[in-house]
Amino acid sequence: MYAIVKTGGKQYQVSEGDVLYIEKLDIADGEKVVFEEILVVSKDGDVLVGTPVVEGAKVEGTVLKQGKGKKVIVFKYKPKKDYRKKQGHRQPYTKVQIDKILA
Repeated sequence: MYAIVKTGGKQYQVSEGDVLYIEKLDIADGEKVVFEEILVVSKDGDVLVGTPVVEGAKVEGTVLKQGKGKKVIVFKYKPKKDYRKKQGHRQPYTKVQIDKILA
């Protein structure tokens, strides 16, 4: 059994027990999270495709931790003009474990 979940502008294929790194959610560690936008659900060989979402389907999970990804260096420069700009960025994420798929 799997589902395709839309969150944070991205789509993820999830099964029960999966651990995901998704875009940051404002939920504390250890709390439950429910995803309502389910695009596809596969259950016992039957595939339910939503138009655009599957009615009555939801995915429940638990927030394991909040964190930041690896640092990405953004370096801009213009040749012969003495312009250099170095900037770092760490994308925040939420680590979620999928508990149940309800369809």
